[in-house]
Amino acid sequence: MRMMEMTSRLSKLKALKSVCMTACSLSLVICLSDANAAPLSLEKSEKQFQSQVKPFITKYCLDCHTGAEAEAGLGLEKYQSRDSIVEQREAWEKIVKRIQIQSMPPKDAGTLPTDKEREDVLAWFDDALYGVDCSGEIDPGRVTVRRLNRSEYNNTIRDLLGVDFEPAENFPSDDVGYGFDNIGDVLTLPPLLMEKYLDAAEEISEKAIFANTPDSYPWQKIKEKNFQKEGAVTIRKSGAGFHSRGTLAGKIELKQAGKYDFQIIAGSTPAGTEPAKMEVKLDGKLLKTFDVKEDRNSPGTFTMPEAVRLPEGKHVLTISFLNDFYDPKGPPNKRDRNLYVNEVAFKGPLGQLPSDLPASHHKVITCTPGSGRSIHYCAEKIIREFATQAFRRPVSREEVAPVVELVEARVKSGRTFEQGIQVGLQAILVSPHFLFRIEGLQDPGSKSDSRTIAQYEIASRLSYFLWSSMPDQTLFDLAAQGRLHDRRTLQVQVKRMLEDPRSEAFVKNFAGQWLNLRNLDDLTPDPRKFRVFNSQLKADMRRETEEFFSYIMKEDRSVIEFINADYTFMNENLAKFYGNDKIKGDQFQKVSLDKSKRAGLITQASILTLTSNPGRTSPVKRGKWIMENILGTPPPAPPPNVPELEEAAGAKPNATLREQLALHRKIAGCAACHDQMDPLGLGFENFDAIGRWREKEGKHKIDSSGQLPSGQAFQSPVELIGILEEQKQGFCRSLAEKMLTYAIGRGVEYYDKCALDEITNNFTTRGYRFSALVTEIVTSDPFLKRQRGSHND
Repeated sequence: MRMMEMTSRLSKLKALKSVCMTACSLSLVICLSDANAAPLSLEKSEKQFQSQVKPFITKYCLDCHTGAEAEAGLGLEKYQSRDSIVEQREAWEKIVKRIQIQSMPPKDAGTLPTDKEREDVLAWFDDALYGVDCSGEIDPGRVTVRRLNRSEYNNTIRDLLGVDFEPAENFPSDDVGYGFDNIGDVLTLPPLLMEKYLDAAEEISEKAIFANTPDSYPWQKIKEKNFQKEGAVTIRKSGAGFHSRGTLAGKIELKQAGKYDFQIIAGSTPAGTEPAKMEVKLDGKLLKTFDVKEDRNSPGTFTMPEAVRLPEGKHVLTISFLNDFYDPKGPPNKRDRNLYVNEVAFKGPLGQLPSDLPASHHKVITCTPGSGRSIHYCAEKIIREFATQAFRRPVSREEVAPVVELVEARVKSGRTFEQGIQVGLQAILVSPHFLFRIEGLQDPGSKSDSRTIAQYEIASRLSYFLWSSMPDQTLFDLAAQGRLHDRRTLQVQVKRMLEDPRSEAFVKNFAGQWLNLRNLDDLTPDPRKFRVFNSQLKADMRRETEEFFSYIMKEDRSVIEFINADYTFMNENLAKFYGNDKIKGDQFQKVSLDKSKRAGLITQASILTLTSNPGRTSPVKRGKWIMENILGTPPPAPPPNVPELEEAAGAKPNATLREQLALHRKIAGCAACHDQMDPLGLGFENFDAIGRWREKEGKHKIDSSGQLPSGQAFQSPVELIGILEEQKQGFCRSLAEKMLTYAIGRGVEYYDKCALDEITNNFTTRGYRFSALVTEIVTSDPFLKRQRGSHND
């Protein structure tokens, strides 16, 4: 489904009854239908269709939408009953949107419906397309089996193994649906990604487990500060140069006894008939003398004949240049024989586990063969424990048996036990049970159409919702105890999880997509007009909004502060950009705002920049962003063949942006939406394209006043924010809908209306608190249940 089609559904739960909804259904009076009203009976609904809706379509639509020549290929004469409408629900959602915004029939049509006619028809469509009886059992919906997206994969690997790197960095980008990249329907598994999973599994297992082979030991370079010289030796960062006879001594301190290997990277400049001779000693004992024939610009690698057994403690490795030679009469490139050592390194203790094994190794290798423990016993113990964590649920012996056999076969082929476990981990990390969130049922034998998902799946829904990662031990324990259906337990966990540092992922992934912050990465304002803008300022702009969101979340503030907060967060760089010279340092601090200019999210530079064009502000983009993210009433796609703003304003090239937009609204098909979007965007014209306050644009004084289709007028950005604040119920429902979509990994459907009504009503009566919203979502039916016969079955 196309992005705009997905986005258009966000408005379908809004009631369509009121004539107050003129331009783009957005008179800023959010008119919701009675949440408790039962839908019309089928018989009554059909009668109303025949008596009201069908005559409306015949009178106002069929002139343009009939037969083979129908406008936009949309013939409506075939719809002769209520059932024919409902069968094409998605198509009619788009048609209703056009009726709702008064672009269908267009304003230049000969005859237009009255407000009463439009109101009655929209009310019927509201009931027919979205009517749900909330008194009965409600369809909790279905979620397609979800693949871990890139962020979830990285975070899960981090929490599963403690490996400090991001293996998904080179994975293909995740597709987006309904505004988010964790939607099951769009998270496909192309062949390229499967190859990436195989490569990542191998890399992860090798980083996590020390395999006790020569290749497992990293070379440890002797640092420049640990070298001492004697004779004509010069020490630089790039290495050491022997310009005559001399010795280089490197100090080494070993943490444990064992066998160690040494390696020297060296080159030379030739002279005479002999190659440069390099003598290597350890603690005064000769290891070997090498002939260094390689050129200094293409040095060679020199290793000792065999590993050296050494005790724990301090040791000295010395390198000496034995045969300095200078021939002033020789060829220009063969007059001076010198030795150059680029690097000296050692590794070990070979054949035994080092004392400083990575934490991930200890986390995985909880059993080693020996002392009565067989390879099979330890392999099964390790693989079963790891698979339980990786699959996010208990596993059976039958499930892990093939992986254990794989480990045993690896060891029998001559590999170490640790290498066998590495292969076992790789098998688990490419399993569908790791890569996908496959949800089981609490009661598979239930005859109910709605099924409650199993405890461990609730744990995963919670953790991937708030942390974008796997459950921690607390959630696993609660799942094992069967307590994750209890509302009080869920409430406590929500509070705990939001306070946890891992909730930073919720800020990055939910807020970053809800507020479109990720789009900042691809934006570059015109450098000729905005020289102050650079990558650091862009990063600070984004950080301001993230810190602001995080503060409201962690301090459990009212979500209305997203609209009207009189504070924000700045560091010195961002404060200077805003004209505040009181903030010092790189740390972000809470700062009070000038209430006459800024408030809430909308006046933050990140939002103002991403809703602008590269060279100027865009009232249309800003108005659209407000409609989508604050009012929850996104406009539909523009009609086809509508000219761009610049083309429409060509007759008045010197006009102000406000005057150009007024010309644009005169174009047929544009006014319905732009009557709403333009005033909203123009209300923030005091902010330039990167969010700086301004009083003028060129010669023209900025006019931020306006009037909305509802008749509400404002003179400044802050006054407009005050009007938007009055629509807090609409904002709360929109935010609830966005968050529920992100939480359950699917688009909100018409049958989710009852759950959204309950979520919104309950959390708003609890002071609009952030944690109350999250708690209502995780205790809702769409979160805790799924439909029988879903894709998970």
